[in-house]
Amino acid sequence: MARNVAESARKFLLLGQCVPTVKQNATKIRVKRLELDENLLMYFRKDTFYYCHDPEKKCKTGDIVLIKALPQKLTKLITHEVEEVVYPFGDITDPITGKKVMKERYREDVDKQAEIFGKLKSAFNYEAAPPRGWQDGKKDFTTKPTYTKFHVFDENDPYAI
Repeated sequence: MARNVAESARKFLLLGQCVPTVKQNATKIRVKRLELDENLLMYFRKDTFYYCHDPEKKCKTGDIVLIKALPQKLTKLITHEVEEVVYPFGDITDPITGKKVMKERYREDVDKQAEIFGKLKSAFNYEAAPPRGWQDGKKDFTTKPTYTKFHVFDENDPYAI
């Protein structure tokens, strides 16, 4: 009895990454967990996939999202809904300080260093960069339907994984 309550509480709010899917009005979320192997007494990563109701298409492939369990299943597969996009893909934020990060350093530290030593001509300017999603349909095909390619055919489909 206590174990069932703990299981349901653990599945109520989950943090995961959005992965490509072919379902309409739903997104596929990968939740990473560590599972203890009783024989080795070591933790191993176990991925669990959830289909979440997302009619507004809030999240895109690669986003880190918070999902919430639905009181009732919408379909046989859709058991959760997307609560919010915590971190958009490509825009990394340190969860403790809330500062933007590039590689292993904070952006503001890199800007201070560039101000002191002079800016490089090839340095990328994050403030002048357009927001993510401006290349939809041109170079960004994350909104297109994807599928896993199991066979090799003569014609090449750019949306296959």
